[in-house]
Amino acid sequence: MDQLAALRALRRVVELGSFTAAADALGISHTIVSRQVRQLEEHLGAQLLNRTTRRFALTDAGRDYVASTRQVLDLLDDADRNVGRHQADPTGILRINAPMAFGTIEVAQWLPGFMAKYPGLQVDLVCNDRMVDLIEDGFDVALRLARELPDSTLVARRLATSKVLLAASPGYLRANGAPAAPADLARHNCLVYTAATRANEWTLAGPDGEEHTIAVRGTLQANTNVALRAAAVAGLGIANAAAFIVREELERGTLVEVLPGYTPKPRELYALYPQNRHLSPKVRAFVDYAASVYINIF
Repeated sequence: MDQLAALRALRRVVELGSFTAAADALGISHTIVSRQVRQLEEHLGAQLLNRTTRRFALTDAGRDYVASTRQVLDLLDDADRNVGRHQADPTGILRINAPMAFGTIEVAQWLPGFMAKYPGLQVDLVCNDRMVDLIEDGFDVALRLARELPDSTLVARRLATSKVLLAASPGYLRANGAPAAPADLARHNCLVYTAATRANEWTLAGPDGEEHTIAVRGTLQANTNVALRAAAVAGLGIANAAAFIVREELERGTLVEVLPGYTPKPRELYALYPQNRHLSPKVRAFVDYAASVYINIF
């Protein structure tokens, strides 16, 4: 007797509710399925199924046996699929959702390299700042920058930490003075990102780790940090932005860091994807590639 084949036959019978359906699913005859289950019972010396002409029911012994062997069969199935998955090249359409600023500034820089590595993929990148429903909206994977994620059935893989800082133009600081302490921000024109939680409260960690929360206000608020960056460069006020958004402006000197000893709490970069038992090759390839780009902090 092939005990593994008999175990698979028994599981199919129980899952599908009939010997005929199990035989069809396994691609073998009803007679073979019936014989495999009977041989398994003889091997165990216990009756697993109570049969009638039209239906069957698990015995207590059968119920315990099916429950005990389910994990073994699942592990074997996973091992088989993993081997096949490692042999398969990612193909098909990969739909990605990303925040507007991160997608246009960051993802756009390294996405061509990812696509060159996996030429069998077609990528549909959608950038926006709303929280999409991956399953309902048909996305395979989403990238998120957040200090914490809401409870969800999605898998969240942390990829890196994104530094956040305050920045303003040299002209604004000459005209209005540079804040020397977090409390000074209350008298400055602060550019507010409305998509943030508690947008009008900025919390900064000082050199000693103590947190300072300041109520801020200003003449411009927006739901995109790209607009706030442009306003800061133009001298309108102080922006609270992820470092990657203002990196080039800091290098050029069109923006300078404000209160460098006091920093907003960083955000974490996550890849989110539906909780499937078997991660598709295209999603795995994308998430692994993104993780290789962002080794630690960016």
